Amino acid sequence: MSSLGITVKKSEDFSEWYSQVLVKAGLVDLRYNVQGFVVHRPWLMRIIRAIYRFFEEELEKTGHEPVLFPLVIPEENFEREKEHVQGFKPEVFWVTEAGDEKLERRLALRPTSETAFYYMYSFWIQSWRDLPLKLYQSVSVYRNESNTRPLIRGREFLWIEAHCAFSTHEEALRQVEEDMENSRKVIWEKLGIPFLFLRRPPWDKFAGAEDTYAADTLMPDGRVLQISSTHDLGQRFAKAFDVTFLDREGTRRYVWQTCYGPGVWRITAALIAIHGDDKGLVLPFSVAPIQVVIVPIYYREEDKKSVLEKAHSIEEMLKQKGYRVFLDDREEYTPGWKFNDWELKGVPVRIEIGRREAESKTLTIYRRDTGEKKQIEEAKLLETIQELEKSILENLKTKARRFMESRTVEARTPEEVVKALKEGYLVKMPFCGREECAMDLKEKTDGGKVRGTEISFKEGDYGKCAWCGAPARQIVYVAKSY
Repeated sequence: MSSLGITVKKSEDFSEWYSQVLVKAGLVDLRYNVQGFVVHRPWLMRIIRAIYRFFEEELEKTGHEPVLFPLVIPEENFEREKEHVQGFKPEVFWVTEAGDEKLERRLALRPTSETAFYYMYSFWIQSWRDLPLKLYQSVSVYRNESNTRPLIRGREFLWIEAHCAFSTHEEALRQVEEDMENSRKVIWEKLGIPFLFLRRPPWDKFAGAEDTYAADTLMPDGRVLQISSTHDLGQRFAKAFDVTFLDREGTRRYVWQTCYGPGVWRITAALIAIHGDDKGLVLPFSVAPIQVVIVPIYYREEDKKSVLEKAHSIEEMLKQKGYRVFLDDREEYTPGWKFNDWELKGVPVRIEIGRREAESKTLTIYRRDTGEKKQIEEAKLLETIQELEKSILENLKTKARRFMESRTVEARTPEEVVKALKEGYLVKMPFCGREECAMDLKEKTDGGKVRGTEISFKEGDYGKCAWCGAPARQIVYVAKSY
């Protein structure tokens, strides 16, 4: 990986391409000496902070308040909800010592925070007046994963978790719909990442939930990545943690709960993988740390002053309009080197200013997503940048949606399922609904997993199960995952 640029094609070796982009675009440093823990570099953190901001804005628009809970969770909290503890305890990192002293009880580094939040909810919720309670935190969580991949699966990863409590199940179900809409507004509308929101089968739901709904996107290697999820928790945790309230008639009742987890790490991975090309990152304006880079070009000393004066004036004008702009006047690098560097980092727009532009009141504009370069009148710069901001996002959305649609196929027989999964397709098929059939499919296709049904789907007669031939009651999506 010594070459400065990307040396493989994304379509031919996605794994190597992804690794090279992470390192060469200055996103992560993998030399930290603990497996599964990565150093997030400034370019990546600026992208991540933008994604956090989008979600936090949507959450607060819909009545959520920010909180920050302790990193550690006492072991007895986990023990209260049996299904939850069975699902997460094998992955937990435990704190057992402080200095040279053994702790009286083990403390878990949070793998998720239901058992922290709901312990406190039992104190905070007493009456119907305390409901609904909608809180969220933006944090790292910790799980002892064996197979790690930066931004996709790690031992420390970034996300948001929102925890809500209501007086009725109907309110909780409306919150699930709101969570899905918040995901759509950020992941699709702002970032251009297409996904399917699927209701997970009963054997694949979140530990302790009544129902799980999750957003799956398709990566360039044909595997799906779960990037967001929301869960109808029913009253399981309320009963485990004694979260009750007095209703308007004076009757004590258990609350109904939901939890929501946009996977900020994985959303960032999808953004990199889906929009990127053989030159590196391709970023929409919304998250680009630098939206416009200005590269002055001069080969004669007598041209330097006029070129730089114009470059500085363009920089100032764009900054005053709120754009994130960088004037790359570093003299130790050639213009060509700068072009390649900013393309690798995914900067959406480049403005080139040379002697011709300085003398003619024109500018040369390059858009990263298509590679198109054109000259415009200087007076039309703001209009052009505004148009490009919209056009680049729409182009990225169109390309990403077409890719996902082109890699989704229907299957009716085991042979068709096996062939499609082997070739990296997302499979849509009739299914009997039995866990035994799903497990057999997964084993015999080397990881093909029933992801679930679309949210609005109703069970019915759909002929024969594409895998086992039994009567099909569902239409499901099947794919290999990370």
